[in-house]
Amino acid sequence: MRLARFIAAFFFASVVLSSCGKKEIKTEFRSANGGKAYGGTFVYSETSDLPTLDPVQIGDVASHHAAHQIYELLVDLDPKTLQIVPELATRWDISPDGLTYTFYLRDSVYFHDDVCFPQSEGRKFTADDVKFSFERACNPKTQTKGFWVFKDKVVGANEYFEAQQSADPKITEVKGFEVLDERRFRIRLIKPYAPFLMLLTTAFCYVVPPEAVKYYGQNFRVRPVGTGAFQFQEFKDGQYLLLKRNPKYWQKDEFGNPLPFLDHVKMVFIRDLSTQLMTLKQGGVSEAYRIESAMRGEWLTEQNELAEKYRNEFVLHRLPALSTQFFGMNCKVAPFNDRRVRLAFNYAIDREKIEKYVLKGEGVAATKGIVPPLMPNYDPSKVKGYKFDVQKARQLLAEAGYPNGKGFPETTLQLNAGGGRNLKMAEAIQEMLQQNLNVKVNLAQVEWSMHLETVETSKAPFYRLGWVADYPDAESFLNQFYGKLVPAKLEERSYPNSARYQNPKFDELYEKALSTMNDAQRNAVYLQAEQLALDDAPLLLLIYDIDERIVRKDVRDYAVNAMDRRDYKTVWLEKPVMATPEPKER
Repeated sequence: MRLARFIAAFFFASVVLSSCGKKEIKTEFRSANGGKAYGGTFVYSETSDLPTLDPVQIGDVASHHAAHQIYELLVDLDPKTLQIVPELATRWDISPDGLTYTFYLRDSVYFHDDVCFPQSEGRKFTADDVKFSFERACNPKTQTKGFWVFKDKVVGANEYFEAQQSADPKITEVKGFEVLDERRFRIRLIKPYAPFLMLLTTAFCYVVPPEAVKYYGQNFRVRPVGTGAFQFQEFKDGQYLLLKRNPKYWQKDEFGNPLPFLDHVKMVFIRDLSTQLMTLKQGGVSEAYRIESAMRGEWLTEQNELAEKYRNEFVLHRLPALSTQFFGMNCKVAPFNDRRVRLAFNYAIDREKIEKYVLKGEGVAATKGIVPPLMPNYDPSKVKGYKFDVQKARQLLAEAGYPNGKGFPETTLQLNAGGGRNLKMAEAIQEMLQQNLNVKVNLAQVEWSMHLETVETSKAPFYRLGWVADYPDAESFLNQFYGKLVPAKLEERSYPNSARYQNPKFDELYEKALSTMNDAQRNAVYLQAEQLALDDAPLLLLIYDIDERIVRKDVRDYAVNAMDRRDYKTVWLEKPVMATPEPKER
């Protein structure tokens, strides 16, 4: 039975999509098994720019959304259940002492065809590529943000990182990354680390070919090569990223259809959420993620259901997210190096008022900890957050030396450009701090890449960030408080602990939890650690997100989840008229 006939016939017509990037994409629709269809373009928008597609530098949602279509991991999270599933590894063994992980790799995976390879033909993926990719995440010369994944965990990772800061490094590999043969790769840990497999599902662990990194050099950040379902076609900074179907992709669906179904995935940049909804209505994008407050009355009912006039064309997906929005306060920079100031800011904010009058259904007041309520096997009700208490806030600010705000330095809150919900929350908090503490806060909006750069290098002591779970474990949020991730010098990049919070007792509890293999016992220690950090108030917690997206009705098999972890390889577009499939060969 030849594959071409099994997949079946072309549609009789071609479809042309033109949207947001002023580039026409022609496609021919073909029928597939199970009533599905090949062809078409899925178009989605981001409100911020695209800083990088180099896995070791990814620290933002927009980059991850795109990179997840291009690259693959040893193990991934199922896009529906968020459970760990095999990807580039078919299976793995963990030694009884929890120190050795052996991965058995697929033998049918190839990198994308690209000019970086001889004859522009992608070669087979091997264990050497895993070692190369993981060592890049441990190399400061790559401007890595992902060293924390392996730091203090993998044998030799720390020594390698330190050595690579030298012009002539004496250590040239991470000893704990071992290539056993082409199809087997082993990782040796210093000590047991309970959620280690989950760490391997982060963007920093995408597998890349050394040929592409060498060939493209600095341009690799915008010229990616991976093994994923979609491959790079074109990028216009600030306009669009266009990905095309990888015809050599290894995975099939339950009907035997080779994935992916879409011919193209296109990311466009629409800063304004109202414009995004208008573009959706006009057919320019396939979905609108998040709904502008001013447009909720048109698109949603008071019960937060899709308005009846749109139900024939669109579907609403609405679910609580593993995502928390907050303002960070750099604990090493005045005035936020004073715990009393940070506490005063937290007590001065009426989060429930923000939920009711600003968000109007877009989120829930973050009155507990940084770990959102939906986290599996975690009970956030046992964590005590901050309630609105103006008297207590004023008392704390006075104790810090600023009675009624007198003498408090003029402060700037930096947030990423794009307006919308973030700006409205910032304006509400700006007003509350003025009214309740007599503290003047200016607002500054900058582009996303510059925002991250200045926050992580201490140039923006008061800043807005959101944190989406990298994996469904409380550690994915609590690592933002881990003091050993903070560099010695203030100007050095600090990620993910951008607030540069340090408390040895927290570190002790955090490390104890990570070596506890029993889930219930580990989560109990996490709760103790989280409460300790909250009492020091390095962050001003705002809301727990509710994810809302409106999707065109012809978009099928789009798996949504609490992490907004997007995987478009199973998505297909339903059309009303299809050609009759050719008969299968006997």
